[in-house]
Amino acid sequence: LGTGIGTGLLVANAKGLKFGGPASLVIGYGLVSFITYIMIQAAGEMAVTYPTLPASFNAYSSIFVSKPFGFATVWLFCLQWLTVLPLELITSAMTIKYWNDKINADVFVVIFYVFLLFIHFFGVKAYGETEFLFNSCKILMVIGFIIFSIVVNCGGAGKDGYIGGKYWHDPGAFGSDDAAGRFKDICYVLVTAYFSYGGTELYVLSVNEQENPRKSTPQAAKQSIYRILIIYLLTMILIGFNVPHDSDQLMGSGGSATHASPYVLAASIHGVRVVPHLINAVILISVISVANSSLYAAPRLLASLAEQGYAPKFWAYIDREGRPLWALCTCGLFGVIAFSACTKNEEQVFTWLAAIAGLSELFTWSSILLCHVRFRMAMKVQGKDLNELGYLANTGFWGSVYGVFFNILVFI
Repeated sequence: LGTGIGTGLLVANAKGLKFGGPASLVIGYGLVSFITYIMIQAAGEMAVTYPTLPASFNAYSSIFVSKPFGFATVWLFCLQWLTVLPLELITSAMTIKYWNDKINADVFVVIFYVFLLFIHFFGVKAYGETEFLFNSCKILMVIGFIIFSIVVNCGGAGKDGYIGGKYWHDPGAFGSDDAAGRFKDICYVLVTAYFSYGGTELYVLSVNEQENPRKSTPQAAKQSIYRILIIYLLTMILIGFNVPHDSDQLMGSGGSATHASPYVLAASIHGVRVVPHLINAVILISVISVANSSLYAAPRLLASLAEQGYAPKFWAYIDREGRPLWALCTCGLFGVIAFSACTKNEEQVFTWLAAIAGLSELFTWSSILLCHVRFRMAMKVQGKDLNELGYLANTGFWGSVYGVFFNILVFI
C-alpha cells in the first residue's frame, strides 16, 4: 500500500495545481484513476490465465503482440526505474530546502546517494527492513493528513477560520479562463497523474506468485480501488480546498525562494505550526523510499534483460549474496544526474525526469491493455468460452479498447 505514495503524489502535483488549478487536478487524477482500474482488471485476467508465465510485461507483449514490441516495453519500463533514482535524489534536495536553502543542495544528494548504495550493497534484507519502516510512516502520514485537512478547512486549526470552497472561487477552479486553456491544463496534469500511479501494475501482476490466484486477484483489485479513492483522489480534493493555485510557494512559481509540496502548504499557509515540518519530514522519507525501490527494481530488470538476451550478458552476473552486482553499479551511475540539484535549472531537470518516468509508465500500461485486447480477440478466434477463464475482468474487452484509445490521446 505504501509503495505508491511517492514523488508523483507528494511533490509533482504541485505544478499541476499551479498551472491547472484544483479542478484540473481532480479531473486529471479522476480520468487516470479510471484507466488504472481498467488496467488492473486486464492485468489480473491475464495473470490468472497464465500463472506459469513470469510476471514481466514483455512476456505478455511478446506473446500477444510481437517480440520487438515486448523488447521495447521492458526496456522502457527499465528506463523508467533508471530515471527514478536521480529524480528522487533531486527531489530530496528540493524537500530539504524548505528547512535550509543556504547549504549546497549536492551535499544532501551525496548523503542520500551513499546511504542508498550502502543499503543495496549490504543485501536485500536491509532493503526489506528499510522499506517496511518507510512505508509505515507514509501510510500514517496520509491518514493524518486527511483528518488534519478536514479540520483546517472547517476552521478547527490555523488562523483563517472556515475555508470551505473559497479557493475554488478565488483564485478559481482552473488556471485558465478560456475553454482551450482549461483543456490544456487538464492535459498537463495527466502525465503527472500517470507518474503518480506508477507501480500499481506491479501490485496486480504479482498474483501469479500467490497460492490461489483466483481468490487473490479479485481481492487485489478491490484493495487497489480503495487505494485509488482514498490515497489519490481524496487527498487531491483536499489539497484543492486548502491550497490556492496562485500561491508563490508552489513548484513552478517564481515569487518565492523555496517551493514546497502542496501537502506542506496545506498546513503552513494557514499558520499551523510544527505540522508542516512533520509532513515535510515524511515527504523526505517517501522520496528516499521510492529511490530505494528504484535501486532494487532497476538492477534486477537489467539482469533479467541480460538473461533474455535483450542486453549485454555481463549485467546478468549475480554474486553469492544474490545481488546483480554489475547492473547495480550501472544504475548507480545514472544516479549522478542528481548532482544537477545545485544548478538554477533544478526544477526543469526535475520536470524532464518526471516526464520520462510518467510517459514510460503510460507506455507500460498501454502495452498491458493492448495485450488484453489481443488476448480477447485470440479467445474469440479460437472459439473459447470466456467462462473458462479463472478471473474475468469487470471492464471487459471494450474497457481495454477505451484504455488504449485514451492513452494514445495522452501521448499526443
